[in-house]
Amino acid sequence: MASPSDVAVALNRFGLGARPDDEAPADPKSWLIAQFESYDATPAVFSGAQDSATLGAGYAEAMLEAKDTDAAAKMAARKAARQKAQTLYRDEVDMRARAALETSTPFVERLVHFWSNHFAISAEKPQVTLIAGAFEREAIRPHVLGRFEDMLLAAERHPAMLFYLDQVRSIGPNSKVAKRAAKRNAKRQPGINENLAREIMELHTLGARSGYSQADVTEFALALTGFSTGRAKGRGQAGAFTFRPGLHEPGQRTIMGQTYEQRGDKQALAVLGDLAAAEATATHIATKLARHFIADEPPAAVVTRLAEAFRRSKGNLVAVYRALLDSPEAWQPAAAKFKTPWEWTISALRGLGRQRTRQAASGATAQPTRPTGMAASFAGRL
Repeated sequence: MASPSDVAVALNRFGLGARPDDEAPADPKSWLIAQFESYDATPAVFSGAQDSATLGAGYAEAMLEAKDTDAAAKMAARKAARQKAQTLYRDEVDMRARAALETSTPFVERLVHFWSNHFAISAEKPQVTLIAGAFEREAIRPHVLGRFEDMLLAAERHPAMLFYLDQVRSIGPNSKVAKRAAKRNAKRQPGINENLAREIMELHTLGARSGYSQADVTEFALALTGFSTGRAKGRGQAGAFTFRPGLHEPGQRTIMGQTYEQRGDKQALAVLGDLAAAEATATHIATKLARHFIADEPPAAVVTRLAEAFRRSKGNLVAVYRALLDSPEAWQPAAAKFKTPWEWTISALRGLGRQRTRQAASGATAQPTRPTGMAASFAGRL
């Protein structure tokens, strides 16, 4: 029989808290590992959600229709688009909460939340507000048990990330588009935007102070030119990733001592592949996972163990998660971490037996269930 402390760790440190009808796992570690096989990347709660391409295309069409109207009509169109985006955002938050309340694989759901924070986006811009929920559904959930490189590519090419970090505005100074612009107005030269390149290197892969320079960021930004979205009319599908050759800076790039001679989008893809496999990336990811699940100052031995699992498996995330669960330090009963407000809310609602965060359609408020059994015993631990 598993010790109460191991059960509490499995349910709260690695999970989302117990529900009233949950049974205490006889073997907590095996219970967590078994979730890798039963995880559903597309739970039914998201069945009514639209994909980012559909949502983005609708937004682009609305803005295009208002383009040639008067100022008042343009303002009204923008206001309507913002309101629609905010409504959809609230609906996505509600679906995300319901997925966490209903899931039978809470460890994997916690990992989805971890990776969404790792590849964080801001929903301040209307285009991003509209598809912020789609970003997690499309870039994170399908890859949470896969290869880090695949998740990296999905996240960096997602329209939400491209709009958030202004990559859609990045234009190679010697690209075809820039040359045409120079002929029209030599004083207004388009240029690159380094936001995405910097974010990838500093936050998503290598980590800060890991050996890259400002010159490397600039070269990477040049390689990334052309990563964009389609238009309402023209190349590609509006609201979906599109590589636009006319924006791409021609020529080879040198990044952290490595020369990339590929053309077009293959150049940035080659850089991303190398960044995903870098030793600094393995250490960065290992440190963040250990910090998230164990302690703000994670044990050095655990970080080394996870980084080695990352390198040995070539970024297979399940191998890294298994190394985490195999670490004795992860099972120490000492309460070394606070739950975030999101985690507290979800675990409290799970303990009360709630499956929804809003009132039912009839207007009646769902009545909470008094926590009993395992949910009452472990609701406040770790």
